[in-house]
Amino acid sequence: MMYDFNADDIFEIALQLERNGAKFYRTAAEAVKDEPARKFLLELAAMEDDHEKTFARMRDQLQAQEKGSTVFDPDGEAVHYLRALADTRVFFEKAINTASMEEILKDAITAEKDSIVFYLGMREAVPESLGRERLDAVIKEEMGHIRLLSKELVARR
Repeated sequence: MMYDFNADDIFEIALQLERNGAKFYRTAAEAVKDEPARKFLLELAAMEDDHEKTFARMRDQLQAQEKGSTVFDPDGEAVHYLRALADTRVFFEKAINTASMEEILKDAITAEKDSIVFYLGMREAVPESLGRERLDAVIKEEMGHIRLLSKELVARR
């Protein structure tokens, strides 16, 4: 069964992705001994925390139509499906390669790219009348993460 998702559904998942990302960066920071690298990773975790707050505010500003149910789904299976995707495909629980800061950055860039792919796919599942354009702000936030991570990776080479 194909679901149409509304902007509220997608923001709920965006919040989970940001929480997962913050946990990823904090876990990586615990594993590195280099203090500047640790600080950078903790700053990224804080950015994820800030993005979670931003997305929560954006979600609070949604209109009623952007929160409306798109299908009969009394058990909330559509959102459970999205949560499962968020928890298994983007910043999911996995062993972080902490052999070097470069490896951590590569893993982070991959996860950020995966989040963008996820949002682009979900964008197609959100009808315009249910807030599709609001996802563009989420995607731009994630693209900013990739720029920052890539800049740091290049600086370390």
